[in-house]
Amino acid sequence: MLARLQKSMKEKDQGFTLIELLVVIVIIGILAAIAIPLFLNQRKKGVDASMKSDLKNAATSVETWMTDNPTVVVPNTSVAAKTAGTAATPLAGFTSSDGNAVRVVGGATVGLYCIDVINAASSDSAKYMLYKSDAGGLQSGFSATACP
Repeated sequence: MLARLQKSMKEKDQGFTLIELLVVIVIIGILAAIAIPLFLNQRKKGVDASMKSDLKNAATSVETWMTDNPTVVVPNTSVAAKTAGTAATPLAGFTSSDGNAVRVVGGATVGLYCIDVINAASSDSAKYMLYKSDAGGLQSGFSATACP
């Protein structure tokens, strides 16, 4: 039995042909061509998710500040990427994510404000994510400078 196995292995032990190797390389190339763009899009989606998260956390911080200061108009303030807000501002204790710049623009009346977040690595580098207190929350593609 063992001799028969050894004989069959000696007869068929020729390795791969050039065509078989080329087919495998082409298949790996096709899979890589599909996977690499999908991976890059996932990174951009992750950046967009961090922008939304920072926007919601900044809105929570502003709402908390407004609870403590119910008769004061929300002041304009901003937080650069990966830095913390200063004390006595609506963004006190808030720290933005890596690459996200957060800006609060206060409205003319008490309780109105806008928050925008921008990140150069997002799916659209010129695109802001905007939170408007009078429009029901998250908006897309606008800057807070046009807020009331």
